[in-house]
Amino acid sequence: MFHLQYKLDKFFNSNHYLSLIPASLKGVSQVILLENAVSGLIILIGLAIASPTLALIAFISSAIGTLVGDLGGADKKQVQIGLFGFNSVLTGIAIMMFMEGGIRWIIAMAGAAVSALLTAAFMHAAKKFAYPVLTFPFIIMTWFLLLSAYRFTTFKLSSDLVPQSLSQWELDASGSPQLIRGLIKGVAEVFLIDVFWSGVFILIAVFWAGWKYGVYTLFATAVSWLVAYFLGADVKLLNLGLYSYNAVLSMIAVGSVYNVRQRIFPFAGTIAAMASVLVTASVDTWLLPFGLPPLTLPFVLCTWLFIGSRKVLRNL
Repeated sequence: MFHLQYKLDKFFNSNHYLSLIPASLKGVSQVILLENAVSGLIILIGLAIASPTLALIAFISSAIGTLVGDLGGADKKQVQIGLFGFNSVLTGIAIMMFMEGGIRWIIAMAGAAVSALLTAAFMHAAKKFAYPVLTFPFIIMTWFLLLSAYRFTTFKLSSDLVPQSLSQWELDASGSPQLIRGLIKGVAEVFLIDVFWSGVFILIAVFWAGWKYGVYTLFATAVSWLVAYFLGADVKLLNLGLYSYNAVLSMIAVGSVYNVRQRIFPFAGTIAAMASVLVTASVDTWLLPFGLPPLTLPFVLCTWLFIGSRKVLRNL
């Protein structure tokens, strides 16, 4: 196995542009804050279960973002570990999910390229404050593209994105909770899909990168699901995993990746995962009149909150 890995590494490193293939796969895995090309490949398989189109656009988008970073002269290490790919991956998937028509392929790929530019710009701006960029470029890029559909006839929004009046909003908390499906779909929703078996493969990819990440992922989905359930959330949204995917990202980010004080139990990560439920509900309500999805904004806000707090509250 190690001999095979050595041969693969030697093959991809034999040519500069070939080396961008594993970098692009790492760009896929970096969506979950992991740097692992095999995990990226497993995630693509999971996406293909939901839709081969989504898997294809995910890889193409990551390759575009990685190529922009490489040709643009970015730090080679940052390019190789996929930091210019993950925002492009999510942008490409989001456009394919939330727009209709053949033109969305062009929009998705153009959005992936601009997301890489935004990633670079935010990296530079964030240096002063020592904050990670996370998925903020993806959020901004996707919202801009979706909102522009109201001004251009060639941009066709999905029928699922309908602006709603808060005065007419009614909460439906009825239905039968499905804990296991909700947990797994919460993992799949990190990539904006709600297919159970896609979630299984994505979870396998997380465990492949490290057992701790896998345990954190399962724990975050369980905690967020229970918090949302006992707060009386819409059971349909709960079973789709829409209250869990931001918790997964928050737990991994706050509990491990950006945790300067490694502990046996990730207290701060758990609080961040729980807080993401409330932030998700708030952001989702805020965006209803615009017909926009919350995407990963709750994860970004919760992670920034704890990273900033730790600069003063050093025991977090």
